[in-house]
Amino acid sequence: MLAETKSLHQPTQVDTNRFEKVKPHLELIAALFSGVLIIAGWLMAKYDLGTASVMTYVAAYVIGGFAKAKEGIEDTIADKELNVEMLMIFAAIGSALIGYWTEGAVLIFIFALSGALETYTMNKSHKEISALMDLQPEEAIRVQNGVEEVVPVATLTVGDFILVKPGERVPSDGRIIEGHTNLDEAAITGESIPVSKSLDDEVFAGTVNLRGSITVKITKPNNETLFQKIINLVQTAQSEKSPSQQFIERFEGKYVKTVLVIVGLMMFVPHFALGWSWQETFYRAMILLVVASPCALVASIMPATLSAISNGARHGILFKGGMHLENLGNLKAIAFDKTGTLTKGKPEVTDVIVRGDLTEEDLLQKVASIEKFSNHPLASAIVNFANAKGSRLIKPENMQDVAGFGVQATIDGVEWKVGKTDFVGRNEAEQFQNGKALAFADEGKTVVFARDEKGIAGVLALKDTVREETIRAIQALKQEGIHTVMLTGDSKKTALAIASETGMDMHIAECLPETKVEEMKKLKERFGTVAMVGDGINDAPALATASVGIAMGEGTDVALETADIVLMKNDLPRIAEAVKLSKKMNKIIKQNIIFSITVIMILIASNFMQSLALPMGVIGHEGSTILVILNGLRLLRS
Repeated sequence: MLAETKSLHQPTQVDTNRFEKVKPHLELIAALFSGVLIIAGWLMAKYDLGTASVMTYVAAYVIGGFAKAKEGIEDTIADKELNVEMLMIFAAIGSALIGYWTEGAVLIFIFALSGALETYTMNKSHKEISALMDLQPEEAIRVQNGVEEVVPVATLTVGDFILVKPGERVPSDGRIIEGHTNLDEAAITGESIPVSKSLDDEVFAGTVNLRGSITVKITKPNNETLFQKIINLVQTAQSEKSPSQQFIERFEGKYVKTVLVIVGLMMFVPHFALGWSWQETFYRAMILLVVASPCALVASIMPATLSAISNGARHGILFKGGMHLENLGNLKAIAFDKTGTLTKGKPEVTDVIVRGDLTEEDLLQKVASIEKFSNHPLASAIVNFANAKGSRLIKPENMQDVAGFGVQATIDGVEWKVGKTDFVGRNEAEQFQNGKALAFADEGKTVVFARDEKGIAGVLALKDTVREETIRAIQALKQEGIHTVMLTGDSKKTALAIASETGMDMHIAECLPETKVEEMKKLKERFGTVAMVGDGINDAPALATASVGIAMGEGTDVALETADIVLMKNDLPRIAEAVKLSKKMNKIIKQNIIFSITVIMILIASNFMQSLALPMGVIGHEGSTILVILNGLRLLRS
């Protein structure tokens, strides 16, 4: 009963989210109502209704300034540090004390209005997370013993079977066990083109089933889905602050103290040194409180950073913090793992050479029929290639797998050997077709020989092929002035072939995980800010060593956890886009800082020249704050 009573008084997450959505509207209503009261107070003062006018102004102060005053006082107590809200409160109260009720009320009104707009614009930069959360279905159709039951997604467990109908969103990660369809995976990968999915294909929570009904077996708990990881990553990124933001926040406390000291001197020194009246001296001190406040400077960074993070998340680039996004714009060199990053990670048959008395179809049929019963990675590539060519596979006899060398079997009474040169006969293999096999090896390809009773029957060359987008990605990075490096554990010949094909500036072969770390340290000494792109467990140490670690979204969990940036779809050109986004963010932040400091200096100088009224000071100060926020929000655009 106690627990029930307690829960009735505690706001739920839903209540909190609703309040955050309503908050900017409440602040705006309060600011506008304050403005109405200011007009009413001014009219009353004009018709000599002094007492009523003051009471109306007081109401305008309370209604318009309550939210900001509460925020300022709470933050001051919590941080034990004065802030810009307190400066505004002091300035408004000071204006009232010297009889400038209208000016003080206008200050409160514009400060409240800018606060409401700031809250609105900050919420706008957070909208990508809200949109993501809205994509998560709350219910799913669970199938048990042929019976369909609608259940909350939170109750689904690994191994459950769910039915996803056309037009519905997939509620959890899993594999298709029945049916085929097209899925819109834009929410996960940023790719707008639907992806065809069939038996045993993986599906992700939050994606849209466009065509047929599918039955999916749940493979991950609800809190461990890729969709949930995206939300967690973006939320973490938005809560982390960049070095620039951290500096500004440290600077704010010291700056506010300095302003208060100068304002204290301003209340007395001009009266004695310049002959100003006490009223003018105090009035100018209050204006100084307003215009010297670093509101625009404080707002120069965070809205821009959050907007850039949101933009990246919408396009399949997840930043784990503003610091990594800021560093990316200073990138001088980038290192790539080869397998699974620059290449597809799966070998493919690229060339087939056959003896004169055989056809390619004959050779593929025999070799693929034998390799079908091998568990070697190259075997499946050969079988897939033969199937794609339409070969009709047959069952061999006397199948024998010779570890480290190859396989042998009998087909139609003929013994076949498939494997390395030493397994089929080195001299004969190297001389086959005038040494063409050696030429394949020089190109970084893996060569598989086939031998029958007459000798070498043919050669199949396989290669881990370069991704279609890799060359485009490398060229884009070079255009940004970034030095490209490949770190791979492969042989020197293979490394040289891939580096030449992709256009790498530099390559380092035969790298163990610890070697990659050492090479990353050397690159950092040479270039400064260096990124590492990888997808495997062996890349994790290098990802952690790099200035910025970038993981491929289809990589291992270790790589994803270690990296600072995640490409949700293995789309390498996104790296260059992320670099451009970072450079644009850094440029906008510099614009905001220079603009806000310039405005503060102009307003302070105008105040000392006695040519600036309090309302104009407020408009100039708060207007500059709104402008830098809106400038930062430009990063939300694609």
